[in-house]
Amino acid sequence: MQSQTNLDKLNDKVSQILQNYNTLKEENKTYRTEIVTLKAENEAKNNEIEKLTEANVMKDMEIEEIVEKIESILG
Repeated sequence: MQSQTNLDKLNDKVSQILQNYNTLKEENKTYRTEIVTLKAENEAKNNEIEKLTEANVMKDMEIEEIVEKIESILG
């Protein structure tokens, strides 16, 4: 009778471990999906930053050209 009780205890522990394992497995899957999503968002933001930086450089060049034209007219 005692061995059955120990076997039941062992079975309960194994069931708990499996339940914890499955819970952690699902959490891991969720986190992996979140990481993929965040990486994609980060890439999109980096692309937008690069685009805006290039636009800023072009605007700076335009401003320099305008200033040069103004200086040549005044100069």
